[in-house]
Amino acid sequence: MDRRGILLFAHGSRDPLWRLPIEAVAEAIRERDASALACCAYLELSQPDLMQAASDLIAAGARQLRVFPLFLGVGKHAREDLPGLVAQLRALHPGVPVELMPAVGEYPQLTALMAEIALS
Repeated sequence: MDRRGILLFAHGSRDPLWRLPIEAVAEAIRERDASALACCAYLELSQPDLMQAASDLIAAGARQLRVFPLFLGVGKHAREDLPGLVAQLRALHPGVPVELMPAVGEYPQLTALMAEIALS
């Protein structure tokens, strides 16, 4: 089976503390599956960007990539910017299948979890 790399894609910030929850998700993925190749990538203001993170995962042995946008709302970044970046990524690595997942905010499981947390 081909190893899959998981790219957690987020907006980015100049504040280094902003990254901590994003990086915690990557760490939780690796804790759940020791063979998982997971890393963070950012649209702006933080590094690595999507192309660099994808190249790093491929160099680490990923033969397919899954891009998981960590956006609660599905605005311009999720609807327009990210599909364009994924198209560039596919062109840069034509032999590597790239799956673009829905934004995290589109998953009813997350909505239910947030409601549960708010009510607890």
